[in-house]
Amino acid sequence: MAIQGALPVEFGTVFPHGAFALGVEAITDFETKRPQLDKDTGLPLWAVDVIDADPEARGKAKSVKVKVAAEVCPTLPDEVPGLPFRPIEFEQMAVQPYVDDNGRRPRVAYSLRARGVKAPGAASGRKTVKDAA
Repeated sequence: MAIQGALPVEFGTVFPHGAFALGVEAITDFETKRPQLDKDTGLPLWAVDVIDADPEARGKAKSVKVKVAAEVCPTLPDEVPGLPFRPIEFEQMAVQPYVDDNGRRPRVAYSLRARGVKAPGAASGRKTVKDAA
């Protein structure tokens, strides 16, 4: 098959109404408690909890996790006064479909990945602690 692995996708295709970040945490291996590494880059994986700003999104589709491969924890955009969440955009997004068979019936689900985070409308990604040095 010509397509292998995750499919590149634009942020606006996944989140046409925008997205809000709630927080970010390291993804660890359940058994070893060590950081999970991205299979393609070897970089540690971080999970950004996101709320989809789409007013039509409901249930499980309203809140998702986007995995970000980065050497250090991604720095989320600054808070916006008056908003309980941080508006966010993801750089170099990819989506990988998979079969989720944890429920009553198997269903197609999607794993979202990115290589960086930035504030909406920002020209490039936010610097991490390593990049700032």
